[in-house]
Amino acid sequence: MGSLESTIPLKKGSLFGPQSNKKDKHPFSQRFRSSFSRLLFKKLDYVQWICAVLVFLCLVVVFQMFLPVSVVEDSEESLRAVTLRSWESSRQDSRESYVLDVADDEAVFLPTISEKFKDFSVVNQTGKRFGYRKAQLGLVFGELVVDSQQLLMVTIATALLEIGYRFQVFSLKDGPGRNVWRNLRVPVTIIQTCHKPDHTVDWLNYDGIIVSSLEARGAFSCFLQEPFKSIPLIWIIHDNALGYRSIHYTVSGQVELLNDWRRVFNRSSVVVFPNYALPIIYSTFDAGNFYVIPGSPAEALEADAFMALQKDNLRISMGYGPEDVVIAIVGSQFLYKGMWLGHAVVLQALSPLLADFPLSKDNSSAQLRIIVHSGELTNNYSVALETMAQSLKYPRGTIEHLAGDLNADSVLGTADVVIYGSLLEEQSFPEILIKAMCFEKPIITPDISMIRKYVDDRVNGYLFPKNNIKVLRQIMLEVILKGKISSLARNIASMGRRTAKNLLVSEAIDGYAILLQNILKLPSEVTPPKAISEIPPHVKEKWQWHLFEAVRNSAYQNRVLRSNTFLDKYEELWNHSRKDKSSTAVAVNDPFVYILWEEEKYIQMAITKKRLEDEELKDRTDQSHGTWEEVYRNAKKADRLKNELHERDDGELERTGQPLCIYEPYFGEGSWPFLHKRSLYRGVSLSGKGRRSGRDDFDASSRLPLLNNAYYRDVLGEFGTFFAIANRIDRLHRSAWIGFQSWRATARKASLSRAAENALLDAIQSKRYGDALYFWVRMDKDSRNPSQKDFWSFCNSINAGGCKPAFSDAMRRMYGLKDDVDALPPMPVDGDDTWSVASSWALPTRSFLEFVMFSRIFVDALDSQMYDEHHSTGHCPLSLSKDKHCYSRILELLVNVWAYHSARRIVFVNSENGLMQEQHAFNNRRGKMWIKWFSYNTLKSMDEDLAELLDSEDPNKHWLWPSTGEVFWQGLYERERSLRNKEKEKRKQKSLEKLIRMRKRHRQTVIGKYVKPPPDSEESSNSSLVAV
Repeated sequence: MGSLESTIPLKKGSLFGPQSNKKDKHPFSQRFRSSFSRLLFKKLDYVQWICAVLVFLCLVVVFQMFLPVSVVEDSEESLRAVTLRSWESSRQDSRESYVLDVADDEAVFLPTISEKFKDFSVVNQTGKRFGYRKAQLGLVFGELVVDSQQLLMVTIATALLEIGYRFQVFSLKDGPGRNVWRNLRVPVTIIQTCHKPDHTVDWLNYDGIIVSSLEARGAFSCFLQEPFKSIPLIWIIHDNALGYRSIHYTVSGQVELLNDWRRVFNRSSVVVFPNYALPIIYSTFDAGNFYVIPGSPAEALEADAFMALQKDNLRISMGYGPEDVVIAIVGSQFLYKGMWLGHAVVLQALSPLLADFPLSKDNSSAQLRIIVHSGELTNNYSVALETMAQSLKYPRGTIEHLAGDLNADSVLGTADVVIYGSLLEEQSFPEILIKAMCFEKPIITPDISMIRKYVDDRVNGYLFPKNNIKVLRQIMLEVILKGKISSLARNIASMGRRTAKNLLVSEAIDGYAILLQNILKLPSEVTPPKAISEIPPHVKEKWQWHLFEAVRNSAYQNRVLRSNTFLDKYEELWNHSRKDKSSTAVAVNDPFVYILWEEEKYIQMAITKKRLEDEELKDRTDQSHGTWEEVYRNAKKADRLKNELHERDDGELERTGQPLCIYEPYFGEGSWPFLHKRSLYRGVSLSGKGRRSGRDDFDASSRLPLLNNAYYRDVLGEFGTFFAIANRIDRLHRSAWIGFQSWRATARKASLSRAAENALLDAIQSKRYGDALYFWVRMDKDSRNPSQKDFWSFCNSINAGGCKPAFSDAMRRMYGLKDDVDALPPMPVDGDDTWSVASSWALPTRSFLEFVMFSRIFVDALDSQMYDEHHSTGHCPLSLSKDKHCYSRILELLVNVWAYHSARRIVFVNSENGLMQEQHAFNNRRGKMWIKWFSYNTLKSMDEDLAELLDSEDPNKHWLWPSTGEVFWQGLYERERSLRNKEKEKRKQKSLEKLIRMRKRHRQTVIGKYVKPPPDSEESSNSSLVAV
């Protein structure tokens, strides 16, 4: 798995003393020659000695028979999960759980971040970070209830706020937890679905998403769609409910439901668990992205809630008297082969206590009761415990075995003393010990390194060497004095409760902070978070209990019960949706549908055949040719006449006669709720797979084959739709003006209102500003520019400091300038004037084509300097990390440079009320514009030069410009006309040669000639034949 590495096998040592040296060649002969062995063989008869050995071997066999055995395969891995079935006494149904089979006495799990996570944090060393805004994180919950999950996330968020993160909370349901976040001044939004515009969120505004609990499954429908698939997402799973159900899904054949959950796990960048058992329980869904961060307030909250419900009735319900001394022996959450040995050691150390608890027939006096609690084991282990008890001479009924996680709270709440009987080295502090300390029970544990880190001997618990049983026996005599728990032990238990209530807080905060640093790809305009060491110490000392104490009606809800309730509802909805789909599906072998399909197929074949014949006849017809402009105009006119009779949809009919059409580029279903449905707008899908159904949207890739290449579709972003629409624009766009609006402008409430739309149309029809660029998303109001920097500073901040060098180099490549020439166009600051962002603007169609002509050359120059490195390594000079949208941010601002230096008027339209204000007036531009560089004649000549160069270039050479639009120039037309004339002359020559061959062909002399008789003679001959 991603975060669980292979264990490090350690040498197995003896529990009662040092291990014998393996280099001794004859250890048995040495022991045989010892004085003790000689004494035994002198005093005992040989037959008696042999009988004793046989009895010992029989006992070993009995232990092995009744212990749970896992299938051990030959493998290099020493950890493996196997399933065992356990039956509880109070339940007749069976439940499967995972048992961890450990090959050695020690198992070490390494919570390292996998290589995939490390790739996220690779930073471009040449880039610069400007730090104009803080890193933004989104927290998603299923419901804002008061539970351990909320307390954990509130504590983590409080610490991360101190080092420079910002948060926004989203929840599928409201709850009392909203007040807690309000006290932290964190905004809270209630969302329902991803397809309602009133409840949709632009998740691209967030640098990362943290999803807490299984109940937030409904929010994943947003993250599974483009364009939100690439956002780093952390999913925190707190319980084992879904892990256990995955076994049932597999057995019952619910493959689709299992795959549905598997898609969610695969979508998550990291799946975080609070302990090391859950990744094994969820191994069915392992996609190499599992990670463990120990630490949760769940044990403290569950202990308080359990004791508040049970109070004094727990002992009676468990069958113990008020004066009985109950000792609980608990163990690791991992079940390993040598577990019985730890229990045997503890039981042997407890045997001297039997003297303080005399037996009575009516059980009127205090009794010693020992509860051995383990995970999901077979009932055979109870038999093994009985064998141990008989060997150690425990009275019948003193030792009781309880298994299962459901019984853990009852065992801990009943016990007076809790002994940790596992000798397995742990990677994190055992959760069952935390809960025992929260129950205010004195704990006695072996001095394992992880436990020794948090438990001080005789301060908040007791420690004993795991290879010294005498110390354990001495501790038990100190804890239990004269049949009662000593006052010292109670004080130690009280101190342990205070320790456990806030245990692992610092580790949890550090773990999530380190994880975020490794997976977040922060843009260059984001301020990097502070070092983890700068988190105030008081924040890392305890969970944020005080924030929840102020919340009214904050009754604790059991996390496992709530998860199971949610899974029941989810399975019911899933099964119901499957039935509805199956009932509404049309049968494939329906004869009526088959007939319709056959008729449609024949009609389409006939239409295709007729079209091919017409095209062939058209090619054979000689047509008169004029200038290139006339040919181009006639071809466009023919296309319009050809398409006059096609059936138009409602949207196209409504747009007929409108002076403006605004196109909305989008990519994926996640952006659908932000698109408009009025006739003024038309959607442009960057991918055919995510196009809206029932709308007159079109695919940009169908108009420009370059966008079928995923690399350039991502690199260009929404700018690619400009090239697609400009390519043979008369076939698509017939309005005098053209506009574009990003769906992200709608998400940030910056799209045009009805009043602004009417004001824009009135200004266009009245020609108030003439040939102007209208825009309605301001750069100084952009969330990426809170400091309101100037144009080039803002461009540098969102492009890792590479905007100005990249732009200058592209301009030098375009115009063939030397390296020492300053080719950066000035973009001065004119008072409160601003610039356009988010690709939301409108232009005359003719000016738009001129802008596309300039853009094609600029993008080709930009691609020539960055393609090799970015395409091969993924590293972009305009980003601090690997970025597939490399060019999109600099192209977003390109229209401002072209409009300013081509002497276009720039007008801002208020998106709310439609008020207009001209920006960068001509009076302020004098002497600053590079008009010659951006004039139409200059760009037209450059375009023709590139088209002419295409004839001589190697077709296998990488060159972007020819793929971004139409390629034509006067020489191309002349060459085509020359080729047509040559073909015509060639056909004439072939016809002439054919006639010459026919004339020169040898003809045979006529031998005879038939003369047809006159009609009169024929009639007479016929009449004579009749008379006869």
